[in-house]
Amino acid sequence: MKILVVSTPMTGHLNPLLAIGHILIAEGHELAFLTGSPLRSRVARFKANFCPLPKEADINANEIVMSDEVKAAPLGPQWRRLVIERLFVDPIPGQHSGMLKVLREFPADVIIGDDMFFGVLPMLLGPRSKRPPIVLCGTSILHWQRDDKAPVFAGLPPAATRAQLDEYAAFAREQDKIVDGPLGLCVNRYLRELGVGPVTKPLFESVVELADAYMQLTVPRFEFPRDIPSSVTFVGTPPIIPNQVPLPSWAHELDGSRKVVLVTQGTLANHDFDLLIAPALAGLANEPDLLVVVTAGGRAVGDIPGPIPGNARLSSYLPFEWLLPKVDVLVTNGGYGSVNQAMSFGIPLVTAGLTEDKADVNARVAWSGVGINLATNNPTPQALREAVRSVLDKPDYRSGASAMADEFKTIDTRSEILRIINQVAQGSNEISDPGGTTVAKQGRRVAANR
Repeated sequence: MKILVVSTPMTGHLNPLLAIGHILIAEGHELAFLTGSPLRSRVARFKANFCPLPKEADINANEIVMSDEVKAAPLGPQWRRLVIERLFVDPIPGQHSGMLKVLREFPADVIIGDDMFFGVLPMLLGPRSKRPPIVLCGTSILHWQRDDKAPVFAGLPPAATRAQLDEYAAFAREQDKIVDGPLGLCVNRYLRELGVGPVTKPLFESVVELADAYMQLTVPRFEFPRDIPSSVTFVGTPPIIPNQVPLPSWAHELDGSRKVVLVTQGTLANHDFDLLIAPALAGLANEPDLLVVVTAGGRAVGDIPGPIPGNARLSSYLPFEWLLPKVDVLVTNGGYGSVNQAMSFGIPLVTAGLTEDKADVNARVAWSGVGINLATNNPTPQALREAVRSVLDKPDYRSGASAMADEFKTIDTRSEILRIINQVAQGSNEISDPGGTTVAKQGRRVAANR
């Protein structure tokens, strides 16, 4: 098959699609990737065609997040609306035109995209007969309405009391007024100009419902219980692509003599290492039984502020397929991909992050029992040290992470991905769940299993 992969031009969105592409290329399929031009080198190592997004959609996420306009917005719903509009809504026309151009030269049998590449909306809302099947991948939390009506991105655990339900309803009204309503108007304006639309659900829910298939890159145990569309299948986390980064010079030091604490701020919210990496280094500096391993998410090691303690080892990137089996705790701001990778290895977590989708990811970390959520963007060294010690010393977190890893093992991610893509390519009207049971085109419920 010819498969077009479309990705929001951000590393955290492209990486899981590259892992899926790695599986498909090994099966003999021909792939083309449409994404941002700075990501060309990440695609180039695969036997795939690289197609840059048109200039108007070829955005730099870090530049947008650090722009004067965004920095001037107060944190909260207003900041969230502005970031979503600039990163994911304004590029819709350019993403759509880029897809049409590629499809004229590369007539794809299937399109695969990440959940925030909203340039697929004009196709999803247009005639089904005039487009290939579209499979989207949940590279963030499952963006679907909850039983307790809590708004997405608010970082709220399931409501347990009547008072919480009332509180969440108030939050939802505020979200609709400040975020979802204005975003819907903006999206529908673009769609109207493209001759389709409108969307009738909140933006992030629309693609979940409209996609021909939606592969959520986690396990049910990491999602809050609620009714979900039949388009959704939990496929676990894609295998880490090996040999992307060489072993560090200090690799031999991970010999089991010390507990290993991995610290990362990911590849997007890593413009200020004083938020998490610096306080983690300071808080764990006097812990001789710990080896603190830090990845700068692609930035230079020299950008990490000193002093660097003697028990720390730094690298710009690290080969996770080698590293994760040796890690005892992950300290992270809550990047969805790295959190799921850690859980698949049974690694408990300490999380601290509220921007982007991180508040919701980290709320799930605490709710599912796999770690501690410090619920802040800038934890203190003491708070980080105490949280790491708790995760290391209290067996509940390790057992919670181990149970999560067991659920990941029940899903053959490679087989599930191939099955779903083959089914949509063949025009199947039904999707089977991992247990082999056919799921009719109606809602399903994800039940808590803890």
